[in-house]
Amino acid sequence: HVQLVESGGGSVQAGGSLRLSCAALGDTSRIGSMAWFRQAPGKDREGLASITTRTGRTTYADSVQGRFSISQDNAKNTVTLQMNSLKPEDTGMHYCAAGPNGGTGPWCLFRDAYDSWGQGTQVTVS
Repeated sequence: HVQLVESGGGSVQAGGSLRLSCAALGDTSRIGSMAWFRQAPGKDREGLASITTRTGRTTYADSVQGRFSISQDNAKNTVTLQMNSLKPEDTGMHYCAAGPNGGTGPWCLFRDAYDSWGQGTQVTVS
């Protein structure tokens, strides 16, 4: 069982930056990939960025490519999402996710690829 704890959300003006962190606790050896998702009010949860824990290979959604950066610290079992040039449409609950598959491909941003989720942290851009 893996527990994920997010931190770092908040409110910011358009054009600003925020950094989200996710700490993985428990049986972290089974984690192959980690990712960040966003869920805006009334919308489906969408994948933003993912990273494979073994190779560090990253995948980004088109909507955040060039603005967001995902990174990991394997020694601390943490994943960070650096969000720059934020837009009002980036507003929503942001969730950290972990899954066993360490491969790469479009599926990296699909909800079904992940079986552990954090409680979410709110990001508001005005």
